[in-house]
Amino acid sequence: MHVLIVQSRPDLGTLWQQHLERQGHEVSLASTQDAATAYLDEHAVEIIILDLVLQDGSALAVADYAEYRAPMARVIFVTSTSFFSDGSIFAHSGNARAFVASDTPPEDLAAMVEHYGGRP
Repeated sequence: MHVLIVQSRPDLGTLWQQHLERQGHEVSLASTQDAATAYLDEHAVEIIILDLVLQDGSALAVADYAEYRAPMARVIFVTSTSFFSDGSIFAHSGNARAFVASDTPPEDLAAMVEHYGGRP
């Protein structure tokens, strides 16, 4: 399965990427809204792991673009803030499937990827 990670913190994005690759997934990493939308223009993805607070751009814009460009892609939002802690992210993003903390263990994140996207 092809996973796109959109994460402004390269250390965290790389940690998740390496863990998912060890699980057999094809994983790409983007750090900005522009990089993520450009990637979606050229590649099909099944799962997007998307940090809610990007340093450059808007996570909701990426999710909206993915809904248009890759309508079957499911989004797992991650955050280190309390934004949308009431679950309202699911009302704002039709392709949202999960909303978890940034410090979620990589093995738990991998389990969610497999749950929402199937095994590689």
